[in-house]
Amino acid sequence: MSASQGPAQRLLIAGKRLLGSLLAIGETRLRLAVLELEEERARLVGMLLLAGLSLILLLLGLGVLTTLVIVAFWETHRLAAIGVSALVLLGSGGLLALRVMQLARRRTLLAGTLRHLASDHELVETSRESR
Repeated sequence: MSASQGPAQRLLIAGKRLLGSLLAIGETRLRLAVLELEEERARLVGMLLLAGLSLILLLLGLGVLTTLVIVAFWETHRLAAIGVSALVLLGSGGLLALRVMQLARRRTLLAGTLRHLASDHELVETSRESR
């Protein structure tokens, strides 16, 4: 800055610099958020494909296993075999449903962006308190 600039001009220049810095920080945070959303989308698509395929294979396996148990006990305890098989399948399904609900409650979407925004907020508060 030259000595011929008045206080109003210096204030205007400082304001422009501050605005430019704020815009650059906002752009960086927005780019981070977009990158995290793209990564999360790719992860979810892969997970859904694998989950669908594994679900189909598990259902086929459970059907064959249940049939095997019922056929093995057909002459002696057919109703008990059917009942026990049904209870095992229902109990396993209930436990898996509870596990899915636990996993669904976790927050992972935009975790990095939220962490950086929190650190930015702390830095602003610290600098404000030190004045």
